[in-house]
Amino acid sequence: MNTLAKVPVTVVTGFLGSGKTTLIRHLISNANGKKLAVLVNEFGSEGVDGEILKSCADANCPTENIVELANGCICCTVADDFIPAMEQLLSRQVKPDHILIETSGLALPKPLLKAFDWPEIRSRITVDGVIALADAEAVAAGRFAPDPAAVEAQRAADENLDHETPLSEVFEDQIACADIVLLTKADLAGAKGLEAARAAISAEMPRRVPMLAVVDGVVDARVILGLEAAAEADLAARPSHHDGEDEHEHDDFASVVIELPEIRDLDRLVASVQRLAREQNVLRAKGYIAVAGKPMRLLLQAVGERVRHQFDTAWGMWPRQSKLVVIGEHGDIDEAAIRAGLGV
Repeated sequence: MNTLAKVPVTVVTGFLGSGKTTLIRHLISNANGKKLAVLVNEFGSEGVDGEILKSCADANCPTENIVELANGCICCTVADDFIPAMEQLLSRQVKPDHILIETSGLALPKPLLKAFDWPEIRSRITVDGVIALADAEAVAAGRFAPDPAAVEAQRAADENLDHETPLSEVFEDQIACADIVLLTKADLAGAKGLEAARAAISAEMPRRVPMLAVVDGVVDARVILGLEAAAEADLAARPSHHDGEDEHEHDDFASVVIELPEIRDLDRLVASVQRLAREQNVLRAKGYIAVAGKPMRLLLQAVGERVRHQFDTAWGMWPRQSKLVVIGEHGDIDEAAIRAGLGV
């Protein structure tokens, strides 16, 4: 079958807070005339990334072409969520030239590639490429695992222990599946950090693929779209820790949604989020915040203790309320303690 007739799909994968949404926002605004559609999959029930992307929709990627799936990992809910969502995008009166899939930060990309073999869609779409994003500063510091040194020491001490921690398995599977790796937040990493990140990622690669340093998601669409990798037919070259398993679980991770009152002291909130990362091993926090006296909503995103925030748009049609989605490893998510840490 002629794959050129298929709609190309780019899978954007990467660990929590690596910059996937920022990259896709840039691609939407710099699509070189391509008509795009976006499928966003988030971990947890509250969609934040989808709202961020819808706020920058344009003629080449209208709001109706941005579809959110927040009911679980799309590779675990293929029949119920992923296939219908793809059929919905492909049935548009104006068919997209290219579809972008933003996976959740906890997703394993290879099971998703296998879903492209489903009869309903396999003759209509192809995986143009898998783009893996890695936070260069975090990778250089070894923070893709909770404590890499402790993990290695434990493995060395116990000859029967041959598995990695869940965090490093996710990271390694994403890298192993990639056609291109983007080293994000290169400005924060610096030259030495980038060198260390390249070395760490190269050690996990089963095959050589390009690695590019980027800042704020800025990369020429021509570099990462149009790879024609047909990745769904190239699974053997993309090894996974989960090869041979019929399904995988995400029970290692959990999320809670915390509703907050209107915030008067933003610095105090930021300090509380940083303290949660430090004391309760919270991996990721993201959401919209209502700040007293401000007509615009505040987008807050945290990766560990690094917190970024900006006013992104007026509340308008959205209810003026503060919500944070907090994600961590299953044993570390204590909703009562998180609420107490945030003062609610």
